[in-house]
Amino acid sequence: MTATPATGVQGEDRDDLTREESKALRRRSVRLLGSLLAPLKGRFVATLVVVVVSTALQVAGPALIAVGIDTGIPALVAGDWGPLAWAGGGFVVAGIAGALLIGRYQIMQAKISQAILFELRRRVFRKTQRLSLEFHESYTSGRIISRQTSDLDSIRELLDSGLGNLVTGVLYVLFTGIALVALDPPSGLVLAVALIPLWFLTRWFQTRSQRLFRQTRTTSAKLIVRFVETMTGIRAVQAFRKEGRNDEVFQGLVEDNRVANAKVFRLFGTFDPGLVLIGNVTVAAVLLVGGFRVADGGLAIGVLLAVVLYVRRFFDPLEDLAMFYNGYQSAAAALEKISGVLEERPTVSDPDHPVPLPDPRGRLRFDAVRFGYGDGPVILPEFSLDVPAGETIALVGSTGAGKSTLAKLISRFYDPSAGAITLDGVDLREAAPRDLRSAVVMVTQEAYLFSGTVADNIALGKPSASREEIVAAARAVGAHDFIEALPDGYDTDVNKRGGRVSAGQRQLLSFARAFIADPAVLILDEATASLDIPSERAVQTALQTLLAERTAIIIAHRLSTVAIADRVLVMEHGRIVEDGSPAELIAGTGRFASLHAAWRDSLA
Repeated sequence: MTATPATGVQGEDRDDLTREESKALRRRSVRLLGSLLAPLKGRFVATLVVVVVSTALQVAGPALIAVGIDTGIPALVAGDWGPLAWAGGGFVVAGIAGALLIGRYQIMQAKISQAILFELRRRVFRKTQRLSLEFHESYTSGRIISRQTSDLDSIRELLDSGLGNLVTGVLYVLFTGIALVALDPPSGLVLAVALIPLWFLTRWFQTRSQRLFRQTRTTSAKLIVRFVETMTGIRAVQAFRKEGRNDEVFQGLVEDNRVANAKVFRLFGTFDPGLVLIGNVTVAAVLLVGGFRVADGGLAIGVLLAVVLYVRRFFDPLEDLAMFYNGYQSAAAALEKISGVLEERPTVSDPDHPVPLPDPRGRLRFDAVRFGYGDGPVILPEFSLDVPAGETIALVGSTGAGKSTLAKLISRFYDPSAGAITLDGVDLREAAPRDLRSAVVMVTQEAYLFSGTVADNIALGKPSASREEIVAAARAVGAHDFIEALPDGYDTDVNKRGGRVSAGQRQLLSFARAFIADPAVLILDEATASLDIPSERAVQTALQTLLAERTAIIIAHRLSTVAIADRVLVMEHGRIVEDGSPAELIAGTGRFASLHAAWRDSLA
């Protein structure tokens, strides 16, 4: 039996959910919607009062017409125009007041919907920023973009127009039914009989549309995911001539989305005509029965006219409600996915009682650490290591040896499944998150620069930094000269992803960012792997300054970078197989000596 997806994003792409699973998802969405509406309770009640009064005034029209025909006209024939004037005047006043109130309702409802959307966007952005790295590595950026764009757009469309149609439509149907029964109970009985096939038709539509609309949201999300991934990796796509294959895949996704939407249209192609047919048959039945009663003198002609108008008006909003159900199902499917993201639990959670790190020195200790990614193989079977404060450690080994995994664990992007990692004696799982992020900084192979100025990107390491501190950091790592040569110096916009600077310059800026942050522990994860030889030499000089007087973990394949370390660890299958200074290992006969000899021969 399939487990109910009560929390998180598991199973969001499935379209074969059981009834219990669907109910669980709906309950989750209702909880989210309730939490969004709670702060707006006062506004919501006021808006509801306005729409109730305005709808009641609109529904009063046919009854006033009946009074004018059955009472006002006979009185006018007798020479008394008062009853007809009162009925006509009441009709005009009710129409004007109802129109003014419905206009006011639309403004109030729009303010509520915008407040909900604002809070929902804020929650999604805040949540996705704080979810663990493991989530982002499995839940692609395209999916997150889909949640923040197409899914929220579906909810916006529902709140901006669909919800207003729902509230006014339901109230209109309710008040019309009450007025009809109060005016002529037998006609109300005819309408009640018509509700039986209407209920079956609506139930049939509901059970099929829920699954179909979930399919449309899923296929739409897949389209966005594929598009974002293709555009993000456009260089690789063009370099490996993947355009043709990508066209085929994308065409298949577009076709899936077209088929899903076509099924929805076919569903409405049955539901809408069925609704119109039931309404027309009901109007004909009321007119026929009422006509015989008028002929027998049992029903006034004005009342018959009002009854026919009420029956016609009763079915008119139902068509609007059917269109609302279209938007509702799309928005409900979107809300299910958004609520899944918002209820996703981070695998790396903040401690209940965080331990502060007021003045970290940088001593790291791995104590029998065991770790593997998700359900995959164990990367670190039982890893132990002691790194004194201020020591520079270089990690060397083949791909998959566990080097980058150690870096991620030190940065607490992941937590070990067993054992402990401590910084100055404090378990990383217990350390105050803000203190830990200040104490440990990682510089990766891809020096990511955000849109903004050079100064803004350097100050990312210390948002409160003054211009003098920013310039000092740039000078310390050797970046000042090339920054000054840029068109606007430190105020130059680096453009998207640092497109206005070279790879080596981007890396120098990332070093300046790390320098100004002044961490106790600095991790360089293949930070020089993508640089050419001249750029690497410039960066090597910056590294000497950057690594001084702090604990450093260097992960590198280039042995020129490893040479600046105090100590080299050679890793295989998550274990340390060699440990010593660069000079000691080079003088030996182990694996590092072989790597160094091969590297030296390649330079000869």
